Amino acid sequence: AVERYDPAADTWTTISQLTGGVNHAGLAALGGRLYLVGGFRAATFDAIADVRIFDPSTSTWSSGASMPTRRGALAVAVLDGKIHAIGGAIANVEQATHEVYDPLADSWETRAPMPTPRHHHAAATIDGRIYVGAGRQTSSGFINLKAFEVYDPATDSWTASPPVPTGRSGVAAVALGGVFYLFGGEGPGRTFDQNERFDPATGTWEQLAPMPTARHGLGAAVAGGAIYVVGGGPQPGFFFSGANERFTPP
Repeated sequence: AVERYDPAADTWTTISQLTGGVNHAGLAALGGRLYLVGGFRAATFDAIADVRIFDPSTSTWSSGASMPTRRGALAVAVLDGKIHAIGGAIANVEQATHEVYDPLADSWETRAPMPTPRHHHAAATIDGRIYVGAGRQTSSGFINLKAFEVYDPATDSWTASPPVPTGRSGVAAVALGGVFYLFGGEGPGRTFDQNERFDPATGTWEQLAPMPTARHGLGAAVAGGAIYVVGGGPQPGFFFSGANERFTPP
């Protein structure tokens, strides 16, 4: 299902359906459309390379050029009119792959790989750079990461930034007011309610008011100067909720 939330009315409306379920996909908004990138097939957890494009003005779906590298549990971010698909997993093995989709040309190109291969991480764009935080590695055991890395498109290169205070995976991130917010997550035997903020101007992290509902696999979006943190599993593994909690940054 495609569901739309109206913050002013505090109501939800179902507006469309996907043709075929998918989980652990990346989602980006660009040019008045939504781009659903990669993910796993609903029942089999096979990684896919599909790009599905939703036009809210007509409530219709179309297909874009497939990713060169199929993967799920990836992070996506919009930069300079293009969608960056970063990291992810294939057969539960973490990836460092970094590929960029140009919607106008409907084509992909390869960029510098992320220094720390991972999946279940999150990304956001601030002042022309992409910040990628947290995530996990599973090729040699379940390892939650604190890695926080920054991509500069001008040099096609990555640099390490001060690590995330709380290593975790299955997180959500947004950028608001020139700073990076990281929410929730999962670790062995627990979920996280953490709400942590990174300020690129000072290079420092700050702990903020925790989420009322600890959860992983959640989504986050900015509307009207507030951050809405939606869905996710309140317990580790295959759990879900309809939680929708609003955070107004101090």
